[in-house]
Amino acid sequence: MVQQTEVETVKVTMYCTDWCPYCIRAEKLLASKGAIINKINLDDQPDRRAEMVERTGRKTVPQIYIGDRHVGGHDEIVSLDKNGDLDVFLRNGSSST
Repeated sequence: MVQQTEVETVKVTMYCTDWCPYCIRAEKLLASKGAIINKINLDDQPDRRAEMVERTGRKTVPQIYIGDRHVGGHDEIVSLDKNGDLDVFLRNGSSST
């Protein structure tokens, strides 16, 4: 019998809105990897948008951090997933081995 073990992931923070389809897709992808996402919902906390822009230099959502590293938005995490780096980042932070 194969024993399954739960893989601990690093902290994921995502600036998002309720109505953004890319936010929803990014959340689903991250959740499918077992990530626990700290969502900063800009609909509920509009004052946090300035914080997001200051931290990322970008005005669009989603903006995603894995650990302390800004990895970008939806397109960037899809790219990371396709080349296998998303799983590594979620296990080890932003450093790939």
